[in-house]
Amino acid sequence: MMERVTLIMDLFTRPQTHLTLETVSRRTHLPRSTTHRILDQLVRLDWLRHTVAGYTLGTRALGLGGREIGHSALRAAAAPHLLDLAVRTRMVVHLAVLDGPDIYYLDKVGGRAAVDIPSKVGGRAIAHCTGLGKAMLAWLSPEEIDARYAQLIERRTHHSIGRLDQLHRELGLVRRRNGLAIDRGECFPDLGCVGLALCGPEGPVGAISVVGDGRSSLELVAPLVVNAVRAVSEDLFGTAESYRRDVPDVVG
Repeated sequence: MMERVTLIMDLFTRPQTHLTLETVSRRTHLPRSTTHRILDQLVRLDWLRHTVAGYTLGTRALGLGGREIGHSALRAAAAPHLLDLAVRTRMVVHLAVLDGPDIYYLDKVGGRAAVDIPSKVGGRAIAHCTGLGKAMLAWLSPEEIDARYAQLIERRTHHSIGRLDQLHRELGLVRRRNGLAIDRGECFPDLGCVGLALCGPEGPVGAISVVGDGRSSLELVAPLVVNAVRAVSEDLFGTAESYRRDVPDVVG
């Protein structure tokens, strides 16, 4: 039994891996009925989760270091595209993930210009005050946003969103822009950014942004951000189709 479980678990090489019952059965050469029974047991024990996209690692597996492995895989897949984006735009590029009410910076590229941007790898920023965070928050339902911001919304600058109704309107605007989120002086005075979420089968796994002068025409670099996100998605999930251009059509 343990050998069969090991055969199955060895297929989930990355936290982003999603496999169907048929795929697991074929790759392990186990009967479909046996595979289904073992998968059900692993789901009940939280080693795996069953989603609309297939089976993926559960909370127990991720608790054994899977989250950091996932961050490493995301950063490795994004690294060459972040560098290319920084060269093309001559701006600072960020990669971040959503972590509770914050974003957590996984990478920052931009040469000497990066020194002037007060963010750092391993640092955090308030999610709704950044283009990165708003791009990922736009994928959440209004109920999830309400639950996250049940208390007073914290502000970083006088440009920051400070009320829940303002946040809902802003996220609605992000959705109408096909996921592009813009921040002008909301996190750091005089700085602005345009961000886009990097999406897997179940929603955002991170986001990429370019940062520059808040008075500049940030929208002009948006197509380059879109191209970078698509390229990273293809490297992570195997096909360009894994990148979903449109955020969910929910009422913001």
